[in-house]
Amino acid sequence: MNRTINHILLVLFTATVLVSCNDGASLQKYFVDHQESKDFITQDIPISMLKIDESKFNNEQKEAYNSVSRLNFLGFKADETNAETLKVELAKVKTILSNEKYNDLMELSDRGNKVVVKYLGDDDEADEVVVFGSSKDMGFGIVRVLGDAMSPDKMVTLVGILQGANVDEGQVQDIMNFFK
Repeated sequence: MNRTINHILLVLFTATVLVSCNDGASLQKYFVDHQESKDFITQDIPISMLKIDESKFNNEQKEAYNSVSRLNFLGFKADETNAETLKVELAKVKTILSNEKYNDLMELSDRGNKVVVKYLGDDDEADEVVVFGSSKDMGFGIVRVLGDAMSPDKMVTLVGILQGANVDEGQVQDIMNFFK
């Protein structure tokens, strides 16, 4: 009897561990699974690559900028031959990002182009910020913003900083050429 109970407890424990480890589809897994696909491009971009004059930052902007260490980019280029694949891949990404673990930060839409910003973490600290942009004509791109002690509120100010940033085009030339 004892042996049967021990066996049942071991099976239940193992099942619990296996179920808790499987969080379903994740953005990180999606990046890994698609980094070698022909319709995709990936790039790891260190934040140090951005040529930003920090002397004009206020304290909140400095803190936000310094909390980011790198950006992971994954892009899918749309063309006339892969329209169905685009729909399938967009659905996969939207399903991943619709998971309740992703918190909404902001959403923009303009002339068929859509940008969604979400984050993993709580209201005080984000473990990861995700910027997802899509266009029927160009495809889509996902940027995972990774760092330490990132504040979701301060990440919104960082978006404004990055819009005016002088980016070293040599670092992102592959991405720009991919979408041409």
